[in-house]
Amino acid sequence: MSAPETSFALVDCDQFYVSCERLFNPRLCGKPVVVLSNNDGCAISRSPEAKTLGVQMAAPWFLMQDWQ
Repeated sequence: MSAPETSFALVDCDQFYVSCERLFNPRLCGKPVVVLSNNDGCAISRSPEAKTLGVQMAAPWFLMQDWQ
């Protein structure tokens, strides 16, 4: 009998956290949404509308707070 195979998967979901926020708050649909990390306040998920505005991945909040 051979040893069982081990499988690893790397799954990348584009804007997953934004999708979750929009699921529970439908008023956010169609609006720019940025989810920040709770650690250092950097963008970890961006909606397509936020990307169009130029919000970069891992951008710190202080660079975006004027857009609020």
